[in-house]
Amino acid sequence: MLRVLVLALSLLLPLAAAAETWPAKPIRIIVPFPPGGPTDTLSRFLGERLSQSLGQQVIVDNRPGAGGNIGAEAVARAPADGYTFLLASQGVYVTNAALFSKIGFDPKTDFTMVSLIAAVPNVVVVGAGSEIKSIPELIAFAKAEPGRATCGSGGNGSAGHLSLELLKTIAAVDIAHVPYRGSAPMLADLLGGQTTMAIDALNSALPYIRDGRLRAIAVTTTRRSSSLPDVPTVAEQGFAGYESSAWFAVAAPAKTPESIVERLSREIDAALKSPDLSARIRGLGAEPIGGSPAEIAAFSAAEREKWTELIRRAQVKVD
Repeated sequence: MLRVLVLALSLLLPLAAAAETWPAKPIRIIVPFPPGGPTDTLSRFLGERLSQSLGQQVIVDNRPGAGGNIGAEAVARAPADGYTFLLASQGVYVTNAALFSKIGFDPKTDFTMVSLIAAVPNVVVVGAGSEIKSIPELIAFAKAEPGRATCGSGGNGSAGHLSLELLKTIAAVDIAHVPYRGSAPMLADLLGGQTTMAIDALNSALPYIRDGRLRAIAVTTTRRSSSLPDVPTVAEQGFAGYESSAWFAVAAPAKTPESIVERLSREIDAALKSPDLSARIRGLGAEPIGGSPAEIAAFSAAEREKWTELIRRAQVKVD
């Protein structure tokens, strides 16, 4: 028994020593999406700030593919030494396990959540010439003329698609889903009158809303967006309990030393509260959040339960 205890201590001591001197070399943040997207942009904003506060270079490593699953698996299999982290959207942490028949990691057990970085509201938009000016008017149209209402999204299983399925469930209405390969073709068809409406991330639709080509009739979060303060939420328009957003979080491989996780979480919190970084994040149409590892772990668990059940009921699959 004594030999077992000695062996266990000998394995733990190097981790404890490493945590005390962390970070002693560059840190890598794996982003499981291509360069240029919102996840990548957030990671570079954050990495720049953390490089200053931690005194070590923070390197962004893009590993796109399979809806974020390839990069996420790389982090799940990485050493839990505090030098590899994941910055991904809610799909990786919450919905992919339900949407894909097989993924190479378990989001519940293979990661330690570090911090919630930001959330981007989804926005419900119609063409500028549409007679629909609110969610109740949209629901009334869909119920009055069954089969005519259509909603575009950035793809099957996307945040916009799942936001639609949640609305259909809460409002007890049938609106046909039209999946696209990303926001650009979806918004082009909406501008051309090919669909009734679309649900998209605010940062993608905002330029069209600001130049008057699209009308925003609701945001999908519980609070109004600072980018569109005059646009009410879905819940405000009579659909209590409705909430959906695209959010982004940092996670570490499971069993990363708690002291490192806590330290990085504090550094991220401080960065998000800085006027320059928070302004840059809001410039993307996002809201900086932060919070402790325990808070983001509880939040992601609740989100996983909510969306897994919705995906099951709606029978949504991407493969």
